[in-house]
Amino acid sequence: MEAAAQFVVESPDVVYSPEAIEAQYEYRTTSVSREDGVLKVHPAATRFTFRTARQVPRLGVMLVGWGGNNGSTLTAAVLANRLRLSWPTRTGRKEANYYGSLTQAGTVNLGLDAKGKEVFVPFHALLPMVSPDDLVFDGWDISSLNLAEAMRRAQVLDWGLQEQLWPHMETLRPRPSVYIPEFIAANQSGRADNLIPGTRAQQLEQIRRDIRDFRSSAGLDKVIVLWTANTERFCELVPGLNDTAENLLRTIQLGLEVSPSTLFAVASILEGCAFLNGSPQNTLVPGALELASQRRVFVGGDDFKSGQTKVKSVLVDFLISSGLKPMSIVSYNHLGNNDGQNLSAPSQFRSKEVSKSSVVDDMVQSNPVLYAPGEEPDHCVVIKYVPYVGDSKRAMDEYTSELMLGGTNTLVLHNTCEDSLLAAPIMLDLVLLTELCQRVSFCTDLDLEPQGFHPVLSLLGFLFKAPLAPTGSPVVNSLFRQRSCIENIFRACVGLPPQNHMLLEHKMERPCLKRVRPGATASPVSYKKELAPPAPDSCTGDAIGLPQDAIGHPQVHSA
Repeated sequence: MEAAAQFVVESPDVVYSPEAIEAQYEYRTTSVSREDGVLKVHPAATRFTFRTARQVPRLGVMLVGWGGNNGSTLTAAVLANRLRLSWPTRTGRKEANYYGSLTQAGTVNLGLDAKGKEVFVPFHALLPMVSPDDLVFDGWDISSLNLAEAMRRAQVLDWGLQEQLWPHMETLRPRPSVYIPEFIAANQSGRADNLIPGTRAQQLEQIRRDIRDFRSSAGLDKVIVLWTANTERFCELVPGLNDTAENLLRTIQLGLEVSPSTLFAVASILEGCAFLNGSPQNTLVPGALELASQRRVFVGGDDFKSGQTKVKSVLVDFLISSGLKPMSIVSYNHLGNNDGQNLSAPSQFRSKEVSKSSVVDDMVQSNPVLYAPGEEPDHCVVIKYVPYVGDSKRAMDEYTSELMLGGTNTLVLHNTCEDSLLAAPIMLDLVLLTELCQRVSFCTDLDLEPQGFHPVLSLLGFLFKAPLAPTGSPVVNSLFRQRSCIENIFRACVGLPPQNHMLLEHKMERPCLKRVRPGATASPVSYKKELAPPAPDSCTGDAIGLPQDAIGHPQVHSA
């Protein structure tokens, strides 16, 4: 069924006003205790009141690494959609779209209509969201190329599209950025001609001035900062240096070790702007997280989940939930863009290896039937730089699982990923979802004081390889669970129950009439199957050859 554009929830638990949507929602969960070797499960329910402000702000996005492949591609994508561009290719004419974006190309299921058919709406119809076409971009880069030149250097987009975008992008030029050579590969030095001078403290203040200038000059209500620059090496966590907000700020003032990405994170938090880390390094050190908590500013990370890792988070979940036991996971990549060149340095590769390797942990730990405590699959990640393939990354994976009675099963995948075209819609979703979360508040029947989401915005885990979560919270990597989390929280904001996929109304021996609006005529739902077409050779029967009745039920006769 075609996705509808708008919907209204008709319920006494949902109130629409010009300012907000308020919804009463009962959150049901369970707690588990152990008593004398027996697990006792205790169902519980908490009454929530959600309030979502309906006024959509004028939103600005500042990209660190604006002139890189991801930054130039995202900017081009928004411009191409805003201008409704189309261009010829060897397979025909293409039109701008937002494929790959959960919010713009995904849908949610509202329920069943009077005919028993599922009704879908676009994901962005759940709650008022900023339109991506209305985003305003700015940012920083260590390279001085304007965005049109950066787009051409990236070699991501078709030439016909680049030519149409050129006049719109050549006026966009990144602000100077922070360059600390020891944090990225030495092969990046040739790009570094657009730098913020001075001490670390002076660089921090310049970043803050840039944010304020952008907000003021563009007439913005909000700014969100997103790191899409080079992968850095890990920063050592040192007590007294970056373990608390106070120590981190002192470290910056004294000019001691702090990564460029952490400088941008701190500047964003101090300016009240959400900060999102799209690379794998440990940008959000404990001091930065504490500062975000103190200032009640959202932070999220780490590392965009776009290609190989997204497939892995689906496939391992499938294998383990099917009762198979993955014992060996080997992942190989080669790519030729600047990200690949930077990752050819060992310390930068190590950051990426860590983020890619942790993606299966929670799925392994979810099945103690298959895995003993401390047992885990062998997991190897390899990344190679091959300039010729450019942004068209190749990913090859081998999954070997144990079967019953000593058997093994091996799956081998080859995945060609257009790296930046996969990352750009993820960046878009991160910005739009983060801004929406800033407009959601809630209270419970046990705590009547309104509050927002935790500053560590773990709801964004669907979009990150190594999702950050508040201390003590479970880290979820399963893609299905991550998506369900986002959808069900937003469903709660409009008073809808979580999507549980039970479809009990289709599984009952004596189905009930469909519920309809007052004044409408109720009509029974037909649960009869349509007559199936004749099987080959005029056979009629099910998969094992049993004859069927008129509605497809096997006819079994006793002897």
